[in-house]
Amino acid sequence: MISSLDAIFSPRTVAVVGATDEPGSIGRTLLWNLISNPFGGTVFPITHAQSSVLGIKSYETVLALPESVDLAVIAAPAPRMPDLVGECAQAGVRGVIVISSGFRETGPEGARLEEAVFSRARSGGLRLLGPNCFGIMRPYTGLNATVARAMARPGNVGFVSQSSALCASILDWSFTEHVGFSAFASVGSMLDVGWGDVIDHLSRDPHTRSILIYMESIGDARSLLSAIREVALTKPIIVLKAGRTEPGAKVAAAHTGRGSGDNEVLDAAFRRCGVLSVNAIEDLFYMADALGKQPRPTGPRLTVLTNAGGLGVLATDGLIRGGGELAGLSSESLSALDKALPARWSHANPVEILSDADPDRYGKALDVLLRERNSDGLLVILSPQAMTDATQTAEVLRRHSRKPNRPVLASWTGGAEVAAGNAILNQADIPTFPYPDIAARVFNYMWRYSYNLRGLYETPVFPAASEASPVRTAAATELLKAARGSGRTVLSYGESAQFFDAYGIAIAPCNLVTDEEGAISAAERIGYPVALRPVLEPGPTEASSVAIERHLADARSVRNAFRAINRWARCPAATDRLVGVSVERVARRKGFRLAVGSRLHPQFGPVLHFGAGGQLKGVVDDLALALPPLNTTLARRMMEQTRIYHALIGGRTAERADLAALARLLARFSQLVVEQPIVEAAEIDPLVVSGDQLMGLAARVSLHPPTLPDEELPKPVIRPYPHQYQWRWSLRDGSGASIRPIRPEDEPLIARFHQTLSDRSLYLRYFHPMSTQQLVSHEQLARICFIDYDREMVLVVERDGGIGREPSIVAVARLARIFGSDEAEFAITVADAYQNSGLGTGLLDRLVQIGREEGIKRIVADILPENQGMRRASEKVGFGLRLDAEDRIVRAMIDL
Repeated sequence: MISSLDAIFSPRTVAVVGATDEPGSIGRTLLWNLISNPFGGTVFPITHAQSSVLGIKSYETVLALPESVDLAVIAAPAPRMPDLVGECAQAGVRGVIVISSGFRETGPEGARLEEAVFSRARSGGLRLLGPNCFGIMRPYTGLNATVARAMARPGNVGFVSQSSALCASILDWSFTEHVGFSAFASVGSMLDVGWGDVIDHLSRDPHTRSILIYMESIGDARSLLSAIREVALTKPIIVLKAGRTEPGAKVAAAHTGRGSGDNEVLDAAFRRCGVLSVNAIEDLFYMADALGKQPRPTGPRLTVLTNAGGLGVLATDGLIRGGGELAGLSSESLSALDKALPARWSHANPVEILSDADPDRYGKALDVLLRERNSDGLLVILSPQAMTDATQTAEVLRRHSRKPNRPVLASWTGGAEVAAGNAILNQADIPTFPYPDIAARVFNYMWRYSYNLRGLYETPVFPAASEASPVRTAAATELLKAARGSGRTVLSYGESAQFFDAYGIAIAPCNLVTDEEGAISAAERIGYPVALRPVLEPGPTEASSVAIERHLADARSVRNAFRAINRWARCPAATDRLVGVSVERVARRKGFRLAVGSRLHPQFGPVLHFGAGGQLKGVVDDLALALPPLNTTLARRMMEQTRIYHALIGGRTAERADLAALARLLARFSQLVVEQPIVEAAEIDPLVVSGDQLMGLAARVSLHPPTLPDEELPKPVIRPYPHQYQWRWSLRDGSGASIRPIRPEDEPLIARFHQTLSDRSLYLRYFHPMSTQQLVSHEQLARICFIDYDREMVLVVERDGGIGREPSIVAVARLARIFGSDEAEFAITVADAYQNSGLGTGLLDRLVQIGREEGIKRIVADILPENQGMRRASEKVGFGLRLDAEDRIVRAMIDL
C-alpha cells in the first residue's frame, strides 16, 4: 500500500536545502552522503551562495528546480524554517526532513517558530520529520539522508531514536558488533511525523523483522498505541523509555521540549498493547537478537545447565530478581541425569555438571533437559576451564537445539578462548551473552513479552446481557447532567451510589445526620463499627478529595471525628458547606478491602487503578494501572499486577474471592469511565470482597466543570466499543437480528460462521481457494475479532437466539482504512443460507454511512467478475464499477 511516508523513506528525488562546500558543515555532509551512497535518484543542492556544490549545479530555491522533488532535507537556521517549508509546500514537495534545532526546546519563541513551521507544512499537505533530528538511512536502497559519517550495514532491525547523538553512537557501535539495520532514523521533536507513523511504515517493510525505539517523549499517545496494537503480533516492538527518574525526565523535557510522561501509566499502556519495554540500551539489541532467533517462552520457568557453580548462581540471581523461576526437574529427568552424569552433579536446577565436563557430558545432559516438560526455556553456560572444549561443546549444542519447542540461550563466558564457539552458536541462531545474569535477564524479558501478547489476544468471557443495560446507562447519564447543570462538580454520596448502581456496582446504603448526637445515635442503631465521612451540600466544589474518613468503634471517637470533619469544612481551602455526615455499617465478616478508581492523565486520558484499599491503602503501596476499556481478560491481568492478588487467590476456600465476579466489576467500572466522559475521577474505596459478595463502602465521583465544552472532554486513548453503530434487522426467515461492531468475545461465533461457508463463498471473498481450517485457528480469529476501531470497523449480523436456538453470526462486513490515505476498502461475506436476501446491500449501505461519519473520503473494493451478488449490491448503494481486464478484477469506488 502507498504510505504517506514514502516520500521520506523511499524518495526518487531529493533536494538539500542549505547545501555547501564548507568542510565539516551539516550541509556538505548531507549532500555528500546522498551522492556517495547512490539510492537510484537525483539530488539537487539548494543554496544562494554558489552556482554549484561538490560539482553539482545548484539552485537558489526549490521553486527554481527543473522538476518536482519527493524529499527536501533542510539544514538552515531555525528562523528561516517557516519560509523554507512554505516554499517546499508551494513547489509540491511531499516530504521534508528538518535537521536544524532551535525550536520548542529553546523556549516560548522557539515554540511559536515551531507552530509556524507546522502550519506551513500542514497547509501544503507535506509530511515533516524533525526538527532537531539525525535524518534517515535505508541501507538496502542506499539512501543516506543523515549527518552520519558512514552508511549502516543492511539488516532486519528498524531502529528509531529521538536522540540524534544516540543514533550516531549506536551506528558506530554497530560496525564493531556487525549489527545491521533495515532502517535507521531519528524523529527528533516530532512536530509532525511521530512514533505511530514510523511504526506503521516499518510494519509494511519486508526487510524489517523487529522495531527498536529509543523514546524520550510520547507525542501523540493515541497514534502510538494504535500503531503498536496493529503491529505487535507480527513484529516485535522493543522500547527503551528514557527519563524514568525525576531528574532524567527534566533533562528529557529540556531536550525535546515535551514532557516525558508518567512511567507507570506508560508501562500499563505498553502491557496493554504488546510492547516489550527494556531498561538499558544493550537490552534493545539483545532482545531483537533473541526474539529473531528463538521461539518465545510460554512461561517464566528456566532450566540452567552449567559447568561452573558460581556462574549458575549469577544466572539464578538474575532470573529471580526479574520475576522468573527456576524450573523444577521431574522425577524422570532426575533419574535420567543420575544415569548420565557423575555422582557429584548438583541433583537440582541449576544443573551443574562439574568443571571437567566435556562435550559428550553436555550432550547427555541436553538430551534430558530439552525434553523436560516443567521448563519454559534453557540457558546453557560454559566457563573456559582447562578441561573444557568451548568450540566442540558449541557444536554439540547446535546439533541438539535444531528443533527446540522453547528458547535456548547460551553464555560462553570469556574472550578469545570462546570466540569460535560463540560464532558457531550465533550462526545456528542461538543467541549468546557475555555473562549468565544478562542471559537470565533477557529470558525474563522474553516471557514477559509473551505474557503481554497473550493478554492482547486472549478471548475474554462474554458478559451477561444484564451487564449492558442502555436504560440504566441513560439514567446514569441524566444524573450526571443534572448535577453538572446545577453547577456542581462533585456528586453527593447518595448520588454516587445511584450512579454506580446504574452499572451494576453495589454501594452500601448510609444514614444522613447533621449533628454529633445524631451521629452517635445512628451509629448505635446500626451497630459498631461505623465509618463517617462528609456529605457535601449541592454547589460548586473542588475540595472533596481532602475528606476525612475514619472507622470508629465507640461514641467518643464518633464525636471527635464529627468535630474534626466540621473543622475541615470551615477551613479556608474548603469551598464546600457540610450539611451532614454519612454513617455506614462496615462489613463485620472477613473480607478483602480493595480500591478501584479512575483518574485523568494529560496524554493518555482516563486511567484505571486497582489495588489494596481501606486502611491498607495508606500502608501498602500496591496499585496497578490500566487503560480503559477493559474486558474480563484484561481486568484479570490488571489484578495480576498487584500483590494483593496473591492473597485473593490464596485464601481458604471459604474466604477466597470470586475473581470472575471481581473481573466483571472492573469491566463494568471501565464501561462507565468510557461511556461517561463528564466524569473526571471516580473511586470506590474500600471495596469489600468476601467470596462472591462485592460491596463498596465508600464512593466518590467528581465531574469536569460545566464550563468545559462536551467536544473538549478528554477521551480514552484506546477507542472504546462504538455503540452508536448498531441497528436491528429482519432476516428473510422471519427471525430478528442485530447489526453491530465485532467484539473480542465473538471469536467462538466467528469460528462457527466460517464453518458454514461453502468453498465458493470462501473463494469469492479471498480470491483463491481457502480451507476452513485456515480461518478458525485462534491466531487467525484473533486478528478478525480484536480490532482497533480507529483503523477499521467490522460489522457482524447476529441472528437472535431463541427457544432451542443459540445466537449465530450470519454475515461479516469490514471497512478498513488504507494506510497513509483518507480512503478505505470494504469486504463483505454472507453465509450461504442468507445470500441474495438483501443483507449484503444493507451491510454495504451501513459501511458507507460509517465511512461518512468517520471522515473517510473514498471507499474502494476489488471484486471478482463472477461475484454477481456483490457487484449488484455495490451498484445499488451508488458505487461505480470498472472492469480491469488485465488483473481480471472489477474495481468498485464511491466518493463520500
